[in-house]
Amino acid sequence: MTIKERVFSGMQPTGSLHLGNYLGAMVQWIEMQKTHECIYCVVDLHAITVWQDPAELKRAIRQVTAAYIASGLDPKKSILFNQSQVSAHAELAWIFNCVARLGWLNRMTQFKEKAGKDREAASVGLYAYPNLMAADILAYRATHVPVGEDQKQHLELARDIAQKFNSDFRDGIVAKGYADGVFFPQPEPVIMGPATRVMSLRDGTKKMSKSEPSDMSRINLMDDTDAIADKIKRAKTDMEPAPPSNLEELKARPEVDNLVGIYAALAGVSKEQSLEVLVSKAGEGPSIFTGFKRALTDVAIEKLGPIRTEIVRLMDDPAEIDRVLADGSARARAIATPILDEVKDIVGFIRS
Repeated sequence: MTIKERVFSGMQPTGSLHLGNYLGAMVQWIEMQKTHECIYCVVDLHAITVWQDPAELKRAIRQVTAAYIASGLDPKKSILFNQSQVSAHAELAWIFNCVARLGWLNRMTQFKEKAGKDREAASVGLYAYPNLMAADILAYRATHVPVGEDQKQHLELARDIAQKFNSDFRDGIVAKGYADGVFFPQPEPVIMGPATRVMSLRDGTKKMSKSEPSDMSRINLMDDTDAIADKIKRAKTDMEPAPPSNLEELKARPEVDNLVGIYAALAGVSKEQSLEVLVSKAGEGPSIFTGFKRALTDVAIEKLGPIRTEIVRLMDDPAEIDRVLADGSARARAIATPILDEVKDIVGFIRS
């Protein structure tokens, strides 16, 4: 038996999706649906690792789905669904809880960052989150996972879990017809594009994040044109008297580097070309960055304005969003259920 190439990724329905989500992940997703079988999920099981208001969670699930579609994901080409509608995610996660080792989870830096000093009060779900992420991917035996830099460690854990499962249950896997003893593939990270890691508008050393207290640190997909313009105008740069003249100089100036990368990604040009725009507009306005920020504002509004308009339109018809999710969930179950059934047989469970 051979493993089919398949893409899986997802986002949490917490906070408002922002430019970092769009450029760092969704642009890749849209491109990959042209060439691959793609499964894209709203990971609502992950969301409840910290407390969520139930009514707000329902709204957020629909809004993230609307953002997926508005950004260019086609529910007919890709499978779009919310995680909790496919029980294979939770069932496989429990099996992986029994395959993964505590030492592996203890090395996960994101738990330490999210739990902070009060780790004893964090949920077990937050601690075991990486095992569920592995189940998300491997429930479909996905081979490629578009991820941000901060998720690479979790993907490495998924690869470790896949390898240990294959090793622990090799005899049963071979008996199932997998002569090479490989039931779960080693999923590969897909990281591409000029702005795969979009940084905060207030601090070029920190990733743009939903959880950052200041809304001025990010451009949300639901921001209107005035908000976009104001945030870019106020975005931090530096006090250097001249713009960087090459990419090497740019690296040493993180806030400027971030804006140049955002312009490149939104305009569909290389970072070198984006830097040329910055240099060419250095004399326009009271600051060497004024002209470039105006150009960045124009391209951001041109790109993000239609997405916001479409999200608003879709949110006016929640029944249609729910229909898309139900259809996607049924298609996802059709893939995941036979895989989970094989896992149960391999582990030694009795199925009715």
